[in-house]
Amino acid sequence: MSQRKHPIYTQYHALQDITVKDVRDMFRVFSRYYEYTSMEQFVSDLSRKTGAFIVRRKTDHAIVGFSTLGIYDLDVDGKKVKGFFSGDTIIESEYWGSRAINFEFVKRVVIEAFKHPFTRQYWFLISKGYKTFLLLTRNFPNYYPHPEHENPEMKRITETYCDTLFPGFLNRDKMVLDFGDGYNCLKSDATPITPELRRQADIAFFEQMNPEWERGCELPCLAEVGLASMFRVILPQVAKLVLKPAMKPLGGMARRLLRRGKNTEPLQAPVAHG
Repeated sequence: MSQRKHPIYTQYHALQDITVKDVRDMFRVFSRYYEYTSMEQFVSDLSRKTGAFIVRRKTDHAIVGFSTLGIYDLDVDGKKVKGFFSGDTIIESEYWGSRAINFEFVKRVVIEAFKHPFTRQYWFLISKGYKTFLLLTRNFPNYYPHPEHENPEMKRITETYCDTLFPGFLNRDKMVLDFGDGYNCLKSDATPITPELRRQADIAFFEQMNPEWERGCELPCLAEVGLASMFRVILPQVAKLVLKPAMKPLGGMARRLLRRGKNTEPLQAPVAHG
């Protein structure tokens, strides 16, 4: 019988409210899953963010995961764009598959959308592991890169945020961020891509786009996260949690919502990215 997970909770902390002890505990979790890590680099990356979602165990309030967040206003060919950049994201393997960060992340994105209803919003993320990429393919209708069609506008936004956040590291021919040898990469047993996984089209596409992911190369990704897009993401996941017990009384509508949410991934990956 598998051991029961301890309950966890998530809170968003602005950068100035994250304590030195929190940073040490966050790095302790991070370094368990990553090669070539250092506290100096970790703190440097964190200092450029707006804050972090911190996941704690309820029993002792110990940190078991986190996701850093940067909020940026960019100008893309004369148009204003707001971007939410998910930086280092990790959660202890005991909680892989958890939706612990979902609600807080969605809440922050929706609040910003209401504050700036006429500004286009996008989720910026970079992926050295396939699980991060699945967040796009299995949750968002409008994302880049897409296996079925080109999107020049979203590609241009992606190039702009890469040039802003990671100047000089974007290979425009391959559309990957290459930080060179020695950049932190997933430990070999963290999220391997097995032959069985390669049979899934979106995982195979990720590896096609980022064949050197094991070396630490990052695939820059983008998802539209305006109000309409976010409600499309939220609805099927709410259906899974709320409507399932009442599926029979509600009939066809509940079944359609549940089918739509069946293959969704948690909105935060259980492995880290830059």
